[in-house]
Amino acid sequence: MEETKQQPLALRVCAELAGSLLLCFAIYAFTTWGSAVYGINVVFAPLATGLAYAVITALFARVSGAHLNPAVTVAAVLTSKTKLVDGVLYVIAQVIGAIAAAFVVVKLLPTSEQVAAKVWLSPAVNGFEQGSVSYSLLTQYGITFSSVLAIVVEVVATLIVVAAAMSTMGKTDASADRYALTMGGAYALAVAISYPVTGAGLNPARSTGIALAAMNQGLTQNPAAQLWIFWVAPVLAAAIVALAIILVQMAVAPKPVAVKADADKAAEGENGLEGLGLSADDSAAQEKLDLVNEVSGEQSEEAEVRDEQSDSQSNADEGVERH
Repeated sequence: MEETKQQPLALRVCAELAGSLLLCFAIYAFTTWGSAVYGINVVFAPLATGLAYAVITALFARVSGAHLNPAVTVAAVLTSKTKLVDGVLYVIAQVIGAIAAAFVVVKLLPTSEQVAAKVWLSPAVNGFEQGSVSYSLLTQYGITFSSVLAIVVEVVATLIVVAAAMSTMGKTDASADRYALTMGGAYALAVAISYPVTGAGLNPARSTGIALAAMNQGLTQNPAAQLWIFWVAPVLAAAIVALAIILVQMAVAPKPVAVKADADKAAEGENGLEGLGLSADDSAAQEKLDLVNEVSGEQSEEAEVRDEQSDSQSNADEGVERH
């Protein structure tokens, strides 16, 4: 399959912004008002999130690569899959798209005197301890999910996502289709692991958008105060994956092969530029070939002279013997 032509940077950045907006809108929607209809649990959340990522990735993979996640973009930059400038613009676009989606969803939340916005937002924000989606259940038993556990869970879950992205991200149509399916499955698995603890951040842009939109909505824990974990953990996971990829590439890189001397190649009968591994339009290469041919010609002439002298000496010896 031939490589897909890379789109202009402006178009790719817009695709990341649009993809992040659509993706985060979907996630915020089913974790807020969607929870009243379907109920958020360890089955619904992974399936819905995985489906959202798979669909949005399939839509934008051929335009921008559909990173949709600053952690994926960081890993792509560190492994040279994405240029630094492109990566910075991607991250900015992803965060802007997520923030826009969050404020739209919050404005659309149905509220009343009995049902405040915080009732809808609690399952959608990312947090730990009082900010965890399991806080109300855990406090009955006198326990909470600490920041250390939150970091560990987020790092492990994001490792799955970033590793899946780096292993399948490609430039062909075939790899784009495989990439979308793989990312949907990776996010579903990662959400199943992390949702009960942190609400499944996994994506710093997704965590930032809803945290900013929910800051003054009366939540038990201000999500913006815990937002640092949902940047540190995914970026750390991205760095770990990138380091592992770089080490593997160094380990399997072919060792330099010693090149035979030009004279040896000529002696083995490999004549011309091709025999010396040189290009026809390389003037230095042509000079080198001429020098080799000149040396070979001089050696041939010397050999002929020696043969003639040897023949003359032989004839002279024969004449002496006859006399």
